Amino acid sequence: MSHSDYKLLIFDWDGTLCNSIGRIVDSMHAASTRSGFELCTDLAVKGIIGLGLPEAIRTLYPRISDAQLVTFRDHYADHYIALEATPSPLFDGVRQSLEAFRAEGYHLAVATGKARRGLDRVLKAHGFEDYFSITRAADETASKPHPLMLEQILAHCGVAPRQALMVGDASFDLMMARNAGMDSVAVSYGAQAAEALQAYEPRLTIDHFSELQAWLSRA
Repeated sequence: MSHSDYKLLIFDWDGTLCNSIGRIVDSMHAASTRSGFELCTDLAVKGIIGLGLPEAIRTLYPRISDAQLVTFRDHYADHYIALEATPSPLFDGVRQSLEAFRAEGYHLAVATGKARRGLDRVLKAHGFEDYFSITRAADETASKPHPLMLEQILAHCGVAPRQALMVGDASFDLMMARNAGMDSVAVSYGAQAAEALQAYEPRLTIDHFSELQAWLSRA
């Protein structure tokens, strides 16, 4: 299909729009230490970014009990919120490109593994409270890679899957897009290496966010 047929651009948040991966890894390690669990590798933590937090913790620590999970989540949230006293920056080119997409008439949306409270906090920090047509967070729908959050975004915007594009840095983003019958774009600068994302057949892989605007403009 032509690039000009897309009407809706859906973005993951952490590692795609926002340079927050290091803080997520640090917070997961801090929560592990405070909860008495053995540390996972940085690579292992990066491998679960994109999942909802409970699903991410259970993936890293399959034997964790329900009570331990609650405590672990609290430790993670405490550490992450403290780090976010100074908000994680957007990647270079994100704000300018999003402004251009809005001016060109695209619907814009966010589909994230964050919880709603955390997403609302970062949207406010960047002045994006009313910026997107719709945002979906993992604790108000099914976690990635289930396609429910994308289906809800499509329904809200009145757009067919073939007219939408999911942009993300993790396998869960691209798997979710495939499960929803939607094209995807992989970013190479986030949680997972571009090579690992090729199995999900993204239409494009970008090394800088502004490359997406250039690609979409080539109708």
